[in-house]
Amino acid sequence: MTDKKINSRASQTKVKQQKKVWTPPSSLDAPPAPDGFKHRWIRAESMGFDDSSNMSAKLRSGFELVRSDEYSDVDYPTVQDGKYKGVIGVGGLVLARIPDEIVEARKEYFEQQTQDRNDAIDNDLMKEQHPSMPINNDRQTRVTFGGTKKS
Repeated sequence: MTDKKINSRASQTKVKQQKKVWTPPSSLDAPPAPDGFKHRWIRAESMGFDDSSNMSAKLRSGFELVRSDEYSDVDYPTVQDGKYKGVIGVGGLVLARIPDEIVEARKEYFEQQTQDRNDAIDNDLMKEQHPSMPINNDRQTRVTFGGTKKS
């Protein structure tokens, strides 16, 4: 007589492994910004030529460059030579950080610029309006994603 060991289905547990999804690597991977800051890639050179006017404008507006030695735990692409040596950068772009307060102030500034320009356009239209042919200045924005347009 042979001893057969019988295993029940319940004792045979299968470990389901989730299939790994491959995604192409991003050349613009960046470390997370510290609390109170945002990271942005800014142009340091274009077609092999330094874009010093862009860099000086960004630095004057509150950006500061992010050095790779601040993130020694992970190996980010770093500029190897030149005036941006040691800064995280790739392909003519360098990583910079800017405080959240400046980001918000900048956003408010440009929203106000847009509102002022829209008000000026409205005022010009109203000056040109004739009582017998009023101008309807009702602006609407609609975003659709394929399919038919619904009113």
